[in-house]
Amino acid sequence: MSTATAPLRVGIAGLGRLGRRHGENLALHTPDCVLTAACSPVEAERAFAGTKLGVRNTYSEFNAFLRDPDVDAIVLVTPTSMHADQAIAALQAGKHVFIEKPLALDVADCLRVEAAASARPDLIAMVGFVRRFDPSHARAFDSVQQGDIGRPFLVRSQTCDRLDPDGAFLAFAPTSGGIFMDCSVHDIDLARWMLGNPKAKRAFASGTIAVHQDLAAMGDVDNGMAIVEFEGGARAVFYASRTFLHGHEQHTEIIGTQGNLLIGQGAPRDHIVRSDVQGVRHQATADFFERFSDAFRHELAAFVDACRTGAISPLSLQDATEATRIARAITASLHHGQPQDIER
Repeated sequence: MSTATAPLRVGIAGLGRLGRRHGENLALHTPDCVLTAACSPVEAERAFAGTKLGVRNTYSEFNAFLRDPDVDAIVLVTPTSMHADQAIAALQAGKHVFIEKPLALDVADCLRVEAAASARPDLIAMVGFVRRFDPSHARAFDSVQQGDIGRPFLVRSQTCDRLDPDGAFLAFAPTSGGIFMDCSVHDIDLARWMLGNPKAKRAFASGTIAVHQDLAAMGDVDNGMAIVEFEGGARAVFYASRTFLHGHEQHTEIIGTQGNLLIGQGAPRDHIVRSDVQGVRHQATADFFERFSDAFRHELAAFVDACRTGAISPLSLQDATEATRIARAITASLHHGQPQDIER
């Protein structure tokens, strides 16, 4: 295993759309680590790892990848349905593990990962809720902790993707867990974080298909809204969309007894507002890669630091389990059209 004086040797599994970004960050932008191995069943992805990222060892089979003695930590950017089994296998192989969100599609699988991590307290297991590492959200959290807005009691948060007329996301939609698990799970984690991690009691959701009619066969929607009630009286309101025309717009509002905090409204790319005969406007961020590019680097740096130094992981598996628990209840409410109690 690595020490605090040696770079962390990292292997990445999955080099699709997000996996490539993580691979580039690990290979080029993350201090104190070296990307030594990559795993993918797709030949073109393995070739990318070797030629573009300088990875020495590439694997098509996950178990062979886990046996690589030159890997201290695994970064999983694989389909969500594989997360639990792969995370458990990594921990049992003696590897630290970073898991892209969500931890799993159901609570039972999340709890299995928690049990495997508890059996290896010497290893770091962390889930990629990237917004906690976004500088704006981090400053807002600090402000809440300092009491600047009094007692926070309501969070309104949205994740809205730019419309893809070709519907490319439909290829992974059947295995994503639905719009609330795929998109709103970030907002769910943010809400619990900002509110002090209260337990969720009940959820209600509704949604509609505005553009992508193929989602009907999957029991999914392209625009959804949800309300979650927490113990102690706090509430959260979530909105998710795949049909925004101007760009990717993620914003969060925290409402307290002595003020509000609003992060990211209008999806600004920069601080320039143009006024002319066409009106008043600004450029918007294109996608979540652009919006959270710094945060993606910060979260991997935090994971590497925790693995090398033994620092406490900045994100607990219990937080990830609660996000999945709430997202499952919201999705069940969407399907049944009735409020859903959140059982434990």
